[in-house]
Amino acid sequence: MKILHVFKTYYPDSMGGVEAVIRQLTAATTPMGVSNRIFTLSWQANRQASLREGSVEIVRAQTHLEVASTPISLSALRMFRDEVAHADLVHYHYPWPFGDLLDLLSGRTRPAILTYHSDIVRQRLLMPAYRPLMRRFFAGVDAIVPTSPNYLQSSEILQEYQDKATVIPIGLDESCYPQPLPERLNHWRKEVGEDFFLFVGVLRYYKGLHILLDACANSSSRVVIVGAGPVEASLKQQAAELGLENVHFVGAVPDDDKVALLKLCKAVVFPSHLRSEAFGVTLLEGAMYGKPLISSEIGTGSSYVNIDGLTGLVVPPSNPDALREAMRRMEENPELVEQMGLRARERFLNLFTAQKMAKSYVELYERVLDQRQLMRAA
Repeated sequence: MKILHVFKTYYPDSMGGVEAVIRQLTAATTPMGVSNRIFTLSWQANRQASLREGSVEIVRAQTHLEVASTPISLSALRMFRDEVAHADLVHYHYPWPFGDLLDLLSGRTRPAILTYHSDIVRQRLLMPAYRPLMRRFFAGVDAIVPTSPNYLQSSEILQEYQDKATVIPIGLDESCYPQPLPERLNHWRKEVGEDFFLFVGVLRYYKGLHILLDACANSSSRVVIVGAGPVEASLKQQAAELGLENVHFVGAVPDDDKVALLKLCKAVVFPSHLRSEAFGVTLLEGAMYGKPLISSEIGTGSSYVNIDGLTGLVVPPSNPDALREAMRRMEENPELVEQMGLRARERFLNLFTAQKMAKSYVELYERVLDQRQLMRAA
């Protein structure tokens, strides 16, 4: 079974949550007999049009411009048609409006599904112009996959497509994560200590880190922020203006350092305050390592991963006082931290492994392909 994954960016150009999901999914479905390829855009494609990641080939068309966070290529269509022609099924990862356009112009006849990672939030003013293309695209795919029942229930757009929806939660393969050497653990102990609150992710507007920094004011809770991104400079300026000595920005780090920090932290804090945050892979990583979680209630998959009072604490969005209080509560209740961490780990093993995700997707691929064969036979 040959599957073509389609998304606007991929490693090594971008290391966001969707890219991580695609990597986990392709790695986990390969042993199940799936041959995976990835079609993406890259500013570096003219230098290197294809890459290989294990058995997965990454085919890259040149990015020529970017409009409203949407990479666009003026030369992608021919490459895309060739890739679709060699696939049994096309797996789109949404949102990427230029991907909708590629689908329309390609005249695709292969079956297709899309994973619905997020609503379009920041560019909502453009929705009236984009909506006809989106509707045509959604009508043409065989199945739509929300990543949590929460998002399916709360997304205005997904309400129209419940008959096509199959919920498949994101999953992670623990064996893909490196074991940090003792010297890396000792390095980070010297740098940031232990029992801190950890954020990991691309520093984007919807991550709510400005709220976290406000919560750290007049607080003894120590916070370590891992990642780089568009709002990094403004966040550091905010921290300086607040005089925060309890916040450490460590930048983007390799996976072994990230795991070392996950092992050393008290809890994972995830203050995303907008629906652009549809799931929260970092929350899964924290749960995988048995850490309690702090997140905001935004009606998305973050509250499917983190159950308030069970695996961690869920606070109102954009509320620094509530976030500060959640961290204080964990600081003062080590037994609660331990119990929540154990339950987070248990929930991860029950619901969020890469093997469970991969099995569900392979079953969906097979079902869609079988339905198409029956339609042709009729």
